Amino acid sequence: MSLSVVLSSFALLFLAEMGDKTQLMTMTLAHRYRPVPVAVGVCAAFLVLNLLAVAVGEVLFHYVPRAAVLVAAGVLFLFFAWKSWRDAGEPEQEAAERQGGRGVVLSSFALIFVAELGDKTQLALIALVASTGDAWSVFAGATLALWSVSLLGVAVGSTLLSRVPRAVMHRAAAAMFAVFGVLALAEPLASRLEPLVRMIVRPM
Repeated sequence: MSLSVVLSSFALLFLAEMGDKTQLMTMTLAHRYRPVPVAVGVCAAFLVLNLLAVAVGEVLFHYVPRAAVLVAAGVLFLFFAWKSWRDAGEPEQEAAERQGGRGVVLSSFALIFVAELGDKTQLALIALVASTGDAWSVFAGATLALWSVSLLGVAVGSTLLSRVPRAVMHRAAAAMFAVFGVLALAEPLASRLEPLVRMIVRPM
C-alpha cells in the first residue's frame, strides 16, 4: 500500500465531496435523527459503494443503466421530501419517538447508496484505480475521505442546525429532496423525449 496514493486519494475525494448534496443530506438526517445511527448508515453506504467501485469498476455501469439509477434516486428523493414535509407538522414528542436506531441506519444507508451510485465521487474512484493500479491504496484514502466528510456533516447537523426551528428545517429538507428528485428524474425523461423533440423541430 502506497502512502502517497492514500493521501492523494484522500485529498481529491475530500475536496470533491465537501459541500456536495450527500453531505447536505447527511446534515439533514443528523438534525432529524440521532447522530450515531445516521453516521453508521452513511459510512456503511460509502464502504459498500467504494468496494463496488474497486471490485467491479466500470463493469457495474454496463449492467446498471444510468437511467435506472436516476429513476430510483429520484423516487427515493421525492419520498424523503414527502416524509420531511409531513414530519414538520408532528409534535416534538411524537417525532422523537420515531427516531429508532435500525430504521435510521437503513434509511441513511439506502438514501446515500442510491444518491452516490454512479455519482462523480464513484467515477473519480474508478479513475484513480485505473490510473494508479493501486486499488487498495485508493480504496483506503477514498473511504477515509468520505467518512470524514460524512462525520463532519453529522456533527454540523446534530449541533449547529439544532438551533434552527425543527419545522423550518424539515420544510427546507423537503424542498431540497424535492429538487434533487426532480433533477434526477428529469435526465432520463429528457433523453426519452429528445427524439420526439427533434422530430417536431426538424425543418420540413
